[in-house]
Amino acid sequence: MDASVATALVVLAMVFGFYMAWNIGANDLANAMGTSVGSGALTLMGAVLLAGTMEFVGAFLVGPHVSETVRKGIVDLSVFADDPNGPTELALGMLAALLAAGVWLQVASYFGWPVSTTHSIVGAIVGFGVIYGGFDAVNWVGEGGITAVLRGKGGVASIAASWVVSPVLAGTIAFLTFRLVVLEAIFHRPDPVAAARRLTPYIVFCVLVVLMLVLGFKGLKPFWKNFGLSPMDTMPLTIALSAAFGGGLIGALISARLARRIVPVDAGRVAELRGFYVARALSKAIMHLRRVEYAAPMVIRERVVVVLGNAQGLLDEVRRTATEGDERSAYQDVERIFIYLQILSAGFVAFAHGANDVANAIGPLSVVVQVAQTGEIPTSSAVPLWALALGGFGIVLGLATWGWRVIQTIGKRITELTPSRGFCAEFAAATTILLASVYKLPISTTHTLVGAVLGVGLARGLGALNLVMVRDIAVSWLVTIPAGAGLAIVFYGLLHVAFL
Repeated sequence: MDASVATALVVLAMVFGFYMAWNIGANDLANAMGTSVGSGALTLMGAVLLAGTMEFVGAFLVGPHVSETVRKGIVDLSVFADDPNGPTELALGMLAALLAAGVWLQVASYFGWPVSTTHSIVGAIVGFGVIYGGFDAVNWVGEGGITAVLRGKGGVASIAASWVVSPVLAGTIAFLTFRLVVLEAIFHRPDPVAAARRLTPYIVFCVLVVLMLVLGFKGLKPFWKNFGLSPMDTMPLTIALSAAFGGGLIGALISARLARRIVPVDAGRVAELRGFYVARALSKAIMHLRRVEYAAPMVIRERVVVVLGNAQGLLDEVRRTATEGDERSAYQDVERIFIYLQILSAGFVAFAHGANDVANAIGPLSVVVQVAQTGEIPTSSAVPLWALALGGFGIVLGLATWGWRVIQTIGKRITELTPSRGFCAEFAAATTILLASVYKLPISTTHTLVGAVLGVGLARGLGALNLVMVRDIAVSWLVTIPAGAGLAIVFYGLLHVAFL
């Protein structure tokens, strides 16, 4: 390869790689911070500082030092083998993929759509792969049928499967966590402050165990890979389990002491809060009685009307004995507990994101650099430290400059979030990532976080969701792969004309 061509390819790879990293921060990392900012647990500046630090540390210290040539094995490298210009074609394809994915992410970020960066780069690679080697060059389904698809080994089909698996699994976990832990076990109790003090150590234990395991199985996966190990091998698994349960136990003991410092509600306020508890239960009973009145035969309906009238009178009497301000004050005391848990969750998710998703920017960049240096098609490419630093800095800068657009969507435009709701969403997302890491399920971090927010909203009823925004997000997900592919085809054609 001519020296001037090699130099031009490397320079373009650095520019396009940084541009891609910038857009990853503006869109993908913003997803991780959206719930914390939307709930008020963190200010936008606080989110930038926390996420920026954890993301850069994860990307630079733990990010992959060896990257697969084609992300997710989407394109068969053998199609380049018989072409004398094969290495250059591959490098041009990677450049086109970086630019195409970056442009699509910037468009999505402008409109506040949270889309998957992995799907964007995969779609772009599919585009140039089809143009260069035809449809047979792309791994559409893989070998192994539906089992391979659901285990993340089914090529493009696994990507499509993640559109369903990610939001459904995360949404279900968020729904159950919010309904059973936050509402039933705490807020719907006669004394929510006492319930929160009692449950806090158990919640902290579960949260830390899940987050530490996410760190071990997902966040440190590139680190173990550098030593030829998998997170499920004996040594990494032993370290992860020991750290998780040890850290969870220490956190539970510390939180138990801190929980005792929460000022308990005095006897007078407990009585008032019990009144709110009774009023809430009566409101639900009246709602169900009205449904019975509408559906019941006339003979039964008359008796239901009498019961309904008595229940309504009782509700009015109970409400007169309580003041709304005291109820809100008690709930605010409980919400403060979840602020710290949410910040902790956000930091872990940002670290795991930096360690893994930086590969979407520096992986193709490293391929181009290696092709320029050797003139050969690499099966895997060494990732230099400067590339990890470039990717980490680009991601942080993207969050700081344009991330607020997607943060607003996640935090405010899908459903109203409070610290407790935001915590449930982030805990559900972390749990989903953990399950996917253990069982090798095809998921997207972006889709997981959005699904978790939807689950929290659904726990309060369909009316709590902004269905127009949900529709727009779903459409953007479906369009991501075709958009990335189409843009890559255009950019690949332009680069091909310029270099060949």
